Amino acid sequence: MIHPEDAAARGIEDGMIVRVFNKRGACLAGAVISDAVQRSVVQLPTGAWYDPVEPGGLDAHGNPNVLTLDKGTSKLAQGSSAHSALVEVERFEGTPPPVRAFTPQPMISRLRKAR
Repeated sequence: MIHPEDAAARGIEDGMIVRVFNKRGACLAGAVISDAVQRSVVQLPTGAWYDPVEPGGLDAHGNPNVLTLDKGTSKLAQGSSAHSALVEVERFEGTPPPVRAFTPQPMISRLRKAR
């Protein structure tokens, strides 16, 4: 989700594929333009399967873990401290990679055929 003014400044339209990125990584997401978020804030839901286009590269499914610091809250608890991160958003140019979250891996496919 991105605020209408932020989207307009970046040439982003509702439903467009965008690249969300920072120095830690980058992922693709579908833009939802809404004033339900304040200016200069974007919201990226969690739950996407990690699917890098290439090792250490762009994540195709919008997994926010590629954008956040992997650091626990303390040596004792090791809870997640990653509920926000500074990011930039831009239009994604080119053809997006295929979504493979629902495509079984080759080994799983072979096992299903054997049954």
